[in-house]
Amino acid sequence: MFSSRLNWDLRPNRISVLLEAKRRAGARILDLTESNPTQAGFSYPTAEILEALGDARSLRYEPSASGAVEARDAVAAYYAARGASVAADRIVLTASTSEAYSYVFKLLADPGDEVLVPRPSYPLFEFLARLESVRTVDYPLAYDGSWRIDFTTLEAALTPRSRVIVVVNPNNPTGSFLKTGELERLVALAAGRGLAIVSDEVFSDYVFAPDLDRVTTLACVSGALAFCLSGLSKIAGLPQMKLGWIVTAGPPEKRVGALARLELIADTYLSAAAPAQYGAARLMEAGSKVRDQIAARVRRNLEWLRGAVAGSALTVLEVEGGWYATLEVPRTRSEEEWTLELLDRDGVLVQPGFFYDFETEAFLVVSLLTPPDVFCEGVGRLLARAGE
Repeated sequence: MFSSRLNWDLRPNRISVLLEAKRRAGARILDLTESNPTQAGFSYPTAEILEALGDARSLRYEPSASGAVEARDAVAAYYAARGASVAADRIVLTASTSEAYSYVFKLLADPGDEVLVPRPSYPLFEFLARLESVRTVDYPLAYDGSWRIDFTTLEAALTPRSRVIVVVNPNNPTGSFLKTGELERLVALAAGRGLAIVSDEVFSDYVFAPDLDRVTTLACVSGALAFCLSGLSKIAGLPQMKLGWIVTAGPPEKRVGALARLELIADTYLSAAAPAQYGAARLMEAGSKVRDQIAARVRRNLEWLRGAVAGSALTVLEVEGGWYATLEVPRTRSEEEWTLELLDRDGVLVQPGFFYDFETEAFLVVSLLTPPDVFCEGVGRLLARAGE
């Protein structure tokens, strides 16, 4: 009766079952997986945000396939402030980054085609791809004290059905950015094989140290067709506003053809809400105050974490940006056993590395967005457990 695209195992995993049982029993959980900024104790400029949503034009339905011009102007201004010149007519608005992926996959791939995605990385790609009837193929990020694309394996994974190479910049959860040499090689590869690049840049504002070799956006790429995805969810800490976007880049003739087709897709759904579009510029301005708080917290939590694990059995893998940190833990237990034991005996919730398709064990991922008191107590319990 149901589509084969939805043939996932819907049974909850052992970690989810235990977490639900703990919560039903009223247990205090130190949640080191917090990813929702609106639940993480930040101070929001409430009046400014509500005022931004009060534009009277939102009472009229005046749809525009690519999005309201002033909203796209606001997005263009966001890139200009970061040194990237992006014309508003290269931007298509969406309700979220996830929807942006669906638009781009519809644009570039037929059923059964392949999109290459990094490993380790965000676990949503398989779902997004399968819902568009396309297949994900992993390519590895190698770690030798810093993260890099394994181009040998990436190139070997390409087939005649490959259509897209996805990069997450910075990656979630490794926090690694593309470097200029990697970008040059990636663009040459995509151009030579007739592929497009999709760059997920939602965490690009969150960096921990300067690096002149770092690539923060592909919005100015000219050698291959590329699509940069972002939105208010991360850059302004406003996931509930449901406003994302796609910036097109690449050779003009390919970019124009892509935009015409993206506009057709967007016109079919018209999903970006009017209040968020008309308020985009003011939401970005108000959200910058939240972004500053988030940036300060993730830097402070990371600095504390590095100091706390020094000399212990745990290692913090190198991370350049984003909201997450990866801990290498002793292989005395599997990642699942580590996660279950921490939750059951210590009331600490972390994510196992296999959630993100780490190739080897044992790794645990923690969110630097977590309120500092919870973060410090939770990591302290983790260190105590690792020291047994």
